[in-house]
Amino acid sequence: MSAATQTAAPSGDIKGKIIDALMALAAERAFEDITLTDIAREAGITLGQFREAFPSKGAVLGAFTRRIDRIVLDESSDDLLGEPAKERLFDVLMRRLDAMAPYKAGLQGIMDWARRDPLSAAALNREVLNSMRFMLESAEIDCEGPVGAIKLQGLALAWARVLEVWFKDDEPGLSATMAALDKELTRGGRIVARVEDLDRLASPLRSMVRAMFYAGRSFEGRVRERSRSPEDSDDIEAA
Repeated sequence: MSAATQTAAPSGDIKGKIIDALMALAAERAFEDITLTDIAREAGITLGQFREAFPSKGAVLGAFTRRIDRIVLDESSDDLLGEPAKERLFDVLMRRLDAMAPYKAGLQGIMDWARRDPLSAAALNREVLNSMRFMLESAEIDCEGPVGAIKLQGLALAWARVLEVWFKDDEPGLSATMAALDKELTRGGRIVARVEDLDRLASPLRSMVRAMFYAGRSFEGRVRERSRSPEDSDDIEAA
């Protein structure tokens, strides 16, 4: 195995070995040039074992994302519940960066690949959205409904911008990354506040439209009932 292999998975954890192998290779070469055979060889397993564990490189990336999610979520605590939402989310996302740190070079290679491949970027975006849903939940921030969907996609885009800073930030304290994250969350908070205001303003209108819709359906039913001929009524009664 190459020296780039990250923290080794337990000897019996084939899926963990595959994830580590892919991230190590992604730090060394273009992601699209990495074959399944390369990954299996790096992981010290057979291609058959790889096939039993994962169907594709994309599936391995999904498993890596869930690994990071699990690390962050398992470390969640109630220490910041009294803090503003922005501070809670800032803490969660900084813990996410800590969990990702051993794989920084590989992640940068994957981000570079996504920029070259729009279809893959769309697939990665879905994975990021799922992760951000759990990050928001961990920070006790609601992400359901139409406004929640806007929060999720906005946070995913903001996260991508933060990562671009993080990749270049070699300072132990990550001051540039922290400043970028603070800026993105502040801007995102302002946007969400405006969206929530619009949603509250639109709520009575949505209720009126629903009421008109159901009233219209009820009216149509009454019209059909009144337009039914006496013969039809007799047939129904006879039946």
